[in-house]
Amino acid sequence: GRAATRPPPLYNAPVIARVHSFVLQGIDAIACEIEADLSPVGLPKTTLVGLPDTAVKESMERVRTALLNSGFRFPQTRLTINLAPADVRKEGPVYDLPIALALLAADGTIEPGAARERADGYLVAGELALDGRVRFVKGGISLAMLAHRLGKQGVIVAKDNAGEAAAVEGIDVIGVSTLGEVVQFLNGTLAIRPHPPVDADTLLAEAKPEVDFGDIRGQEAAKRAMTVAAAGAHNMLMIGPAGTGKTMMAKALPGILPPLTREEALEVTRIYSSVGQIPRDQPLMLMRPVRTPHHTASSPAIIGGGSIPRAGDVSLAHRGVLFLDEMPEFSRAVLETLRQPLEDGYVTVARAHGSVRFPARFMLVGAMNPTPKGHAAIDDVSRRAMDRYLSRISAPLIDRVDIHVEVPAVSYKQLTSASGGTDSATIRRRVLEAREIQRTRQGARPNAELSGKALNRHARLDDAAQTLLGQAMTELGLSARAYDKIRRVARTIADLEGDAPVQAHHVGEAVQYRLLDRSV
Repeated sequence: GRAATRPPPLYNAPVIARVHSFVLQGIDAIACEIEADLSPVGLPKTTLVGLPDTAVKESMERVRTALLNSGFRFPQTRLTINLAPADVRKEGPVYDLPIALALLAADGTIEPGAARERADGYLVAGELALDGRVRFVKGGISLAMLAHRLGKQGVIVAKDNAGEAAAVEGIDVIGVSTLGEVVQFLNGTLAIRPHPPVDADTLLAEAKPEVDFGDIRGQEAAKRAMTVAAAGAHNMLMIGPAGTGKTMMAKALPGILPPLTREEALEVTRIYSSVGQIPRDQPLMLMRPVRTPHHTASSPAIIGGGSIPRAGDVSLAHRGVLFLDEMPEFSRAVLETLRQPLEDGYVTVARAHGSVRFPARFMLVGAMNPTPKGHAAIDDVSRRAMDRYLSRISAPLIDRVDIHVEVPAVSYKQLTSASGGTDSATIRRRVLEAREIQRTRQGARPNAELSGKALNRHARLDDAAQTLLGQAMTELGLSARAYDKIRRVARTIADLEGDAPVQAHHVGEAVQYRLLDRSV
């Protein structure tokens, strides 16, 4: 019989190209693969799948226009673009550049072979302008960390993102200005030198505080309390009439804290990068952050939230200071939400499509006037007003604040004195010496984080100190949490003096810092 013959194919095989990018979940990056399929069957149509949000769906119009204005052809075929994994929601304009590259690879503009292999070694992210320029996107440093973790050669990002991405060691950061540059780089017709590595250690060592304690007149007792708070990473509440320097001292606090380590700087930078708040003129967050939310801020703004969870002020203050000025003016609901991050050091934001954890290890510094009018209590009427004003802050939250200190009005003589008193450099030396004692004794955990057996072991009291603390507990009616707070603060005071045992005068000073536990 006649030999059987294979029927010819009904259509040409589809062309599929892949480009690697990322999805930002909170501050963490997970791998995302952009697949582009050009099929010759069917009418020209573009389909974007993979759980994109509105901004991602709109990216196709930006990509189409950017390709045409950059001198490339937009495929006039049936297009299917998939953002994998398909069960993770994609948001923002970060996928403009990788989608454009996937289309150009599928139609052969990015040549098969070496160019495709080169593209496979990079993670790509960037927003496209209509003329083909590549713009800044959020999460550049998280993208670089993901590339390092996956063993990729590097990342391709906008030049504005290159500085923060270059803070991650061990990868090449290719900063580009236009879509055309990326295509030429992948095709091997344009050499782009990787962004120089960031010398994080030098930048961190050279960082200078904005406010110096030497600029603050008087308030030596409050400065002493600030020194104790910084040495042990203790939370603090300042109480005093308006205009006594409470806000200035809170802003000067980062200048006496230990400098950020490289790991801490990367961690803080990741958080700020995830919300697009990295200063364009510096690759890293160099100083410990100070967040000062307004008292009208909502709970999601402070804690974090949104339909797609983003970091709030408690996370933006990670490894730094959260300063609440006029603390009683904040809503009760907002203040109560602080209790969990103060204890745990993180915030979990749960939404229908999943939950995201944000780090939130910060020092809480609060400031308040004695009365709503701002002046000190001078008679029975104003004292009753002060009691009502103080009652706006719940006892459980006050219990979580280690140090309560009075900040009195500054006299004319102090304001006009030639010397501003103790400066930040002097205080910082004391703080660093105390932190070194703690690091030698108990590792990386400061005294404020000691609890349970570790607190009993490292903050053991002698007989006189134990007797004094017992008397204070009985007469002031302190809680069990306040008992531990006093021991932690006393341990820090002893460290500032270089003393190994906690003695009675250390406990006595620590008890004096429980101002709100005593009768007014």
